[in-house]
Amino acid sequence: MKKFPLYPKLTGPLLAFLFCIPALAAEKQPAEYVNTLQGTNSKYELTRGNTYPTTALPFGMNTWTPQTGENGNGWKYQYEKDTIRGFQQAHQCSSWTNDYAVFSLMPVTGPLVVGENDRQAKFSHDHEEAHPYHYQVDLENGIRAEIAPTERGAYLRFRFPKDSPAHVILDGYTKFSAVKILPEEHKIIGRVNNGRGLRDDVFSNFVIVFDQPFSSWGTWENQNNTIQKDQLEADGKGVGAFVTFEPGVVVQAKVASSYVDSEQAERTLKQELGAFQSVDEASAAAKKIWNDHLSRIKMEGGSEDDLATFYSCFFRASLFSRKFYEINAEGKAYYRSPYDGKLHDGKMFTDTGFWDTFRAQFPLSIVMHPTMQGEYVHALLDAYDQCGWLPSWSFPSERGGMIGNHAISLLADAWAKGIHTFDPKKALEAYHHEATQKGPWGPSNGRDGGKYYDSLGYVPYPEVREATAKTLEYAYDDFCGYHLAEMSGQIEQAEFFAKSMYNFKNVFDPETEFMRGRDADGKWNDNFDPTEWGGPFTEGCAWHWVWSVFHDVDGLIELLGGDEKFVQKLDGVFTATNEFKVGTYGGPIHEMTEMKMANMGQYAHGNQPIQHMTYLYDYAGQPWKTQQHVREVMAKLYNATENGYPGDEDQGQTSSWYVLSALGFYAVCPGTDQYVIGSPAFEKATITLEDGKTFTVHAKNNSPQNVYIQSAKLNGETWTKNFIRYADLMKGGVLELEMGPTPNKQRGVAKSDRPFSLSASKE
Repeated sequence: MKKFPLYPKLTGPLLAFLFCIPALAAEKQPAEYVNTLQGTNSKYELTRGNTYPTTALPFGMNTWTPQTGENGNGWKYQYEKDTIRGFQQAHQCSSWTNDYAVFSLMPVTGPLVVGENDRQAKFSHDHEEAHPYHYQVDLENGIRAEIAPTERGAYLRFRFPKDSPAHVILDGYTKFSAVKILPEEHKIIGRVNNGRGLRDDVFSNFVIVFDQPFSSWGTWENQNNTIQKDQLEADGKGVGAFVTFEPGVVVQAKVASSYVDSEQAERTLKQELGAFQSVDEASAAAKKIWNDHLSRIKMEGGSEDDLATFYSCFFRASLFSRKFYEINAEGKAYYRSPYDGKLHDGKMFTDTGFWDTFRAQFPLSIVMHPTMQGEYVHALLDAYDQCGWLPSWSFPSERGGMIGNHAISLLADAWAKGIHTFDPKKALEAYHHEATQKGPWGPSNGRDGGKYYDSLGYVPYPEVREATAKTLEYAYDDFCGYHLAEMSGQIEQAEFFAKSMYNFKNVFDPETEFMRGRDADGKWNDNFDPTEWGGPFTEGCAWHWVWSVFHDVDGLIELLGGDEKFVQKLDGVFTATNEFKVGTYGGPIHEMTEMKMANMGQYAHGNQPIQHMTYLYDYAGQPWKTQQHVREVMAKLYNATENGYPGDEDQGQTSSWYVLSALGFYAVCPGTDQYVIGSPAFEKATITLEDGKTFTVHAKNNSPQNVYIQSAKLNGETWTKNFIRYADLMKGGVLELEMGPTPNKQRGVAKSDRPFSLSASKE
């Protein structure tokens, strides 16, 4: 049989035009590149992100996720698990801090079972789709579950198999919960108070409306898994509800919650979900929101894998800090404070640890969302009014985790970049209180070891845990206090903090050329080993902490003996052994394992203290080494898979490092107006700013081999500096780079090309 071609032979322009059509049709939108399973292959011994497949909108008050872990277990989703026990309203991304205000829904087929271990169902990643705007999984029992997000709620759909009973189980999680079933309205209402950091008088009030009638119902409790059929309401520890539908039903559920009260939950349901008739409509709306959000950075010239990594990181960087406010009947923002439990007008944000996020997450946010950042720093002082302290680790109220007083970094950074939405006098009074007192919560609530710091000029070890790390971060924070005071004309405050912002020098040992622990008598700690973790250091060793002088790299260069010795020390991080000593930790913690796996010497990108270190060559006349190392870190330690991070992702920080670095710059010293130049990962990046202007980084001839900047122009003018100012970014323009495979060792080497250092600015 003769075969005829499907189409007649085409030539010329018509052929070229037709071949363009499939390419155009197949072009992906940014949200389609995002894999929300990135970083989920994590466990206690080794984390590859410590994330969960987040279904949410940008900065949403709540997120939703499948739950593989037991109630109360911070490991809410682990890629290696093969059963799901619920679909959970969530907040925290970290297993170490657990979660709060949690409840879950789980579809069950067959006989009614309510306990989390009894109701769990097997699944395979082959039948799981995880997008920001839509999560879907086919369970092995024949149920398909889907989620589409709103800012304070979600639309869920459960498809049940035919000829088998269909139940939905509401689990009240670990502490107090109350439920009320309203069969005539196909509705369940209730409230929960559970997890860490939620005041006893603050509840998440929820409302769930199903689109199908109940055939039966009841309550249960998860302590002993007892069931009370036909009971309409109950409260107590771990109280939940169940509703049953006809076999084979496809049931959809609109869910919303409120920290204000149940009336606001109902209002939010109408505001956010009222117009949607299906999960598909809600998913389409969420997809548009994410595409609009992610399209504000257009990356060109990378591979499909590169684009997936970038947009997956940009997605995760866009979840924190969370909006902890709601919209009242008049359309105005208000909130129930997680700090004092009272209602307040205005906006509040939460779910962030500043020890992580001051470094990159907020410096990225202030470029992309300056209006929100202005609201955020204003809210910091509202939080101070409500709890008596500046936040340092809010989950959702002040927890005081980690070290340092980094709210002042955000305040100084905003002021330096022209965001003046707060009273600087009040901000400095609040920081002065923070820097001279110790609060009742964790070590970063106030100043742990502060009396020693004031009297000795450093925090001594072993008198104070992690003392050297605290000294270094206090000195940086005091610079931020000084700089904010200087910029806003607060002379007395500037003089006060000027006395301590050089205190990093007091823990530098010139003999070993490392920052070290020293006791209250001034004696250096015995048996020093720069690869030993813990003791005077926080989640790291001397190789990591010697670089924590963000505000005065020039001063650190002087301590280390000048540019050449400083560069040799930087090089030493990568040429040193990747072995470690566990020190006071007593055994390997996951950060140690991740550093060893990275096999980049003592470079431990999986934790925050060293993440800026690759950019420090820019301060010592060898910027080409920054360019090479930054590109190596991006290529080697990040991808869009379940193994996508080299350690904990940490509320958007590790993702933001990648986003900024892929754009070609990074904020080494937040609190100033400079971003330090690295090496962009793509040929072209176009940022659409909040006011509609664009800033483009065009890296001509960029490739995995061409990582070195040969020449640069900013808006057509030759640019030799190793930094760019915030104002240059925000007014729009073009940074044009010529890239090549070998370093240009003549560019960016003058003293005037170096980024800000406090000592240099005082010369």
